[in-house]
Amino acid sequence: MSLDKSYLEYPQRSYGMDHELYDWSMLTDRPAISWPDGKKLALWVNLNIDFFPLNQRSNPTGVPGGMKMPYPDLRHFSLRDYGNRIGIYRLFKALDKFGVKPTIAINGVMVERAPYLMDMIKERGDEVLGHGWQMDMIHHGEVAIDEERQWVANSLNTLRERFEQPVTGWLSPGRLQSANTPTLLKEHGVEYMCDWVNDDMPYAFNTAAGAITAMPLSNELDDFFILNNNLHSEDSYAEQIMDASDFLLSEASEQGGRLLALNIHPWMLGQPHRIGQLERVLAHITSLDGVWSASASDILTVWSQQTQQQP
Repeated sequence: MSLDKSYLEYPQRSYGMDHELYDWSMLTDRPAISWPDGKKLALWVNLNIDFFPLNQRSNPTGVPGGMKMPYPDLRHFSLRDYGNRIGIYRLFKALDKFGVKPTIAINGVMVERAPYLMDMIKERGDEVLGHGWQMDMIHHGEVAIDEERQWVANSLNTLRERFEQPVTGWLSPGRLQSANTPTLLKEHGVEYMCDWVNDDMPYAFNTAAGAITAMPLSNELDDFFILNNNLHSEDSYAEQIMDASDFLLSEASEQGGRLLALNIHPWMLGQPHRIGQLERVLAHITSLDGVWSASASDILTVWSQQTQQQP
């Protein structure tokens, strides 16, 4: 049987993208980016301060990292809580040891649940990202737009008031979005979102409320993805990160600046049997000539200035 003629008449079928969310461009054809002081590789370390509730909502998909066993799943609930009670402090110590300043994505509900930790983050002065209200409130197509708008507003307003920062970045719970999410983020003053992982550099993204920047936060190099989803060893985790840093730095030497984005969960890498592997990774990356450690917004600012984008 031959295809119906209408199959080839999709109105947006053309060379490049078949949508208007962002423009078609090859990474190698874009202007070469030079990070400050002539550095070639920007290092962005993103920490996650999450809350996974015991009584999960009825979602169309499982919550990434959420409860797995019949209610009440105390084993997984307390493991996630371990990260916010103990693991996060090990991560701060390791990052400080190597002079790496993190960016921190925080669920809005954690402001009330962990006041001591919030005080410490505010005193440190780390950049904070919006990260939804809690991990069980995932943004997807079946959520009413007014409900999703309220989730975004509650999260951002809570973080902005608590940390006295503009909070212009966003990482959705589980990196999940509805078709409305980018527009709602832009409406609420967000300049960049970290859910789209289809590039090695930032790129301009279109919404009904104006342009926003997609800042790819690698899923392939995420500790949860490597250790929990792929069931790779801690040694393998370290090797993959170091391989990525070496390759991206080499590529940047020929094609212009690149971005190494590491997403880390305290309940994963903050464990006593894993923290040494993170230190091994940080020792390797910071020993490389040409690495610039920066917050997500600092990376965005430099990229925007050199590409004439307006964040």
